[in-house]
Amino acid sequence: MTPLLLLVALGSVQASKVNSFDTFDEVRQVTTLEAQVTTVPGPDGSQALQATFQPTEWPHVMLAPAQPWDWSAAGGIAIEVTNPGKETVPFGIRVDDDPKADGWLHSRTGNGAIAPGKTETFVVMFGPDPMSVGMRGMPPTPGLTGLGTNGGGTFDSSHVAALQLFLHRPARATTLVLDNIRTVPRVSLERIVDRFGQYARGDWPGKVHQDAELPARAKAELASYSAVADRDRFGGWKTGPKLRPTGFFRTERVRGKWSLVDPDGGLFFSFGIDTMGQGESTFVTGRDAMFTWLPSPADPLSRFRTSQGGAHMGPIKSGEAYNFYQANLLRKYGENFSEAWRETALRRLPAWGFNTIGNWSDDRFMKNGTVPYVATAGVYGDHARIASGSDYWGKMHDPFDPHFVEDVTRGLVGVAAKVKGDPWCVGYFVDNELSWAGSGSDGRYGLALGALSAPKGSPAKAAFIQQLRAKYSDIGRLNQEWKTTFPDWAALDLPIEFQSLTDIQRTDLSKFVHTLALRYFTVVRDELRKLDPDHLYLGCRFAWSAPEAEEAAAEVCDVVSFNIYAPKLGPEWDRVKQFDKPCIIGEFHFGALDRGMFHPGLVATPSQAARAAMYEEYVKSVLKNPAFVGCHWFQYIDEPLTGRWFDGENYNIGLVDVTDTPYPEITSAARRIHSQSYVLRWGRPMAKPAAPKPRWKRHKRRLRGRRKVPPVLRKPMLQ
Repeated sequence: MTPLLLLVALGSVQASKVNSFDTFDEVRQVTTLEAQVTTVPGPDGSQALQATFQPTEWPHVMLAPAQPWDWSAAGGIAIEVTNPGKETVPFGIRVDDDPKADGWLHSRTGNGAIAPGKTETFVVMFGPDPMSVGMRGMPPTPGLTGLGTNGGGTFDSSHVAALQLFLHRPARATTLVLDNIRTVPRVSLERIVDRFGQYARGDWPGKVHQDAELPARAKAELASYSAVADRDRFGGWKTGPKLRPTGFFRTERVRGKWSLVDPDGGLFFSFGIDTMGQGESTFVTGRDAMFTWLPSPADPLSRFRTSQGGAHMGPIKSGEAYNFYQANLLRKYGENFSEAWRETALRRLPAWGFNTIGNWSDDRFMKNGTVPYVATAGVYGDHARIASGSDYWGKMHDPFDPHFVEDVTRGLVGVAAKVKGDPWCVGYFVDNELSWAGSGSDGRYGLALGALSAPKGSPAKAAFIQQLRAKYSDIGRLNQEWKTTFPDWAALDLPIEFQSLTDIQRTDLSKFVHTLALRYFTVVRDELRKLDPDHLYLGCRFAWSAPEAEEAAAEVCDVVSFNIYAPKLGPEWDRVKQFDKPCIIGEFHFGALDRGMFHPGLVATPSQAARAAMYEEYVKSVLKNPAFVGCHWFQYIDEPLTGRWFDGENYNIGLVDVTDTPYPEITSAARRIHSQSYVLRWGRPMAKPAAPKPRWKRHKRRLRGRRKVPPVLRKPMLQ
């Protein structure tokens, strides 16, 4: 849709207490997409901007200056936001240094959420780039709510071309009031981390101040645990319908809804926690000034100082890193901390209503005999790859390369050896967030376009050309349908690029993406069945929309998996019903910034209480969708405050913090909704029919019920 352009009269929209510009006089235009704007009185009597966003993909309000703003002396931009509605509103703030910005390059973006009836000031930092110091979110500005900052490359804060506030798919028309827009100073990064890995400049409920608090918390916590009621030994529905037991997990449709079935035949909805391990370390090399304390070489806690290399993102590619979480485990549980930590986790999960140890978790949870778990596997090696156009974690596997089969086997064999024969293993996730699609309107065809753009010798390219030859036989027919001028089939061996696509080209590209995906999933499935025929193949955890690949997964996998980061499952996820296969969510999370963390993760909430409420709402939405058989929270522990070493993520996404202290709001909410889950999904258990009485008793009852005949009317017995 073409953006609506509103010209704003000078001074008609005024902001108070502005550092970089006194009024909106410098704003020569307000660009809106699916949003209506007007002016209203602000909290202090000045004029504020009221925007009503419509339910579409990315409704937004953008402020653009006549000449770029020079904010080089500032550290970020603050906007006072009021939510006059009755529901929490997730939103984003974006700052661009160039009209060509795409939300990542030339942009700084922060995600937040505001509770109903509240007014709060939010800050997006743009200088320096957080990843230039190795973390995604920066420390907060005192008194304001900082938003974790996202963006790639450098950002020129002396040339700010636009400022916008946007929503993503609001369910209904949503109104926010924007006021008091101003720049804020940079925040010092010196001595921001205390000896426990916590934010040193703030205080909050649950913060640890002394070593002695940790063992005391451990003792009090263990005494409070009790598993949720009505669960069988695997965490399935104890009083629910009993299905055919097979000794391993399987799937079945029950009352019109898909379900996992545990080895004993109980209905099983999988509530999992990912990345159950002892945390990630954070780089200290070149960043010593950030920490108030680091252990000396003679300190027993120095054992948690390690060398890391090959970072995916950030300025430090290799160096020394420190694991504050492990240090706190030693303080909390003593020298035998690893075993105590494992046993504590295995007691926490049933107490919170979780029944699955999710992807990326510590191998020490395999064959634990207490809580079911999934196996994590991946495909690595030197086989060929294909570019999709959006290759965040790397290019896509080329499954037509003969070496791909060998690498699949190599990636599975070690994991299969650890879990084969164990009834507590639900199944295997193989790979994660693969590059199935590119960006833009034709992104779904990215792998087919990537194959065509590859040089001669690409196995995928050869497979695509073979598929085209089988359809068109003659190069002239291909040229006629594709509107191209290839002299012969050999011309397709050269790298080919398209500026635009025809409908017929899209049809052929779509078919090849499906063919490639079907080949990928079939190879993985077949190799997995050879190594371990008893456990489920749970798919590859789709993170980007890729319809052709999803359809192929549904044809091959036992369960189709998605990582779905959203406040809840919307009606768009009804589309998975067409697959006629069970689906599972491999990752979701929400975060908040009221407990000393710097970034809320991929879905922001205003507070820990709001995070807990959103957890319940998300789970309810999954339970209502008949295709889904589970959802797994990412992750068990908050990420390091100053960023995990390999990509700088420092999100508040844990169920426990860096001191191994559970967040009571969300863990209580999890227990509450999980306790209701089976009844919410299938209704209350059906009453068991009365056992039939023996036939001789039924016959006697019929005799007693007959009308008696006087003896004189009875016929005499025949002699």
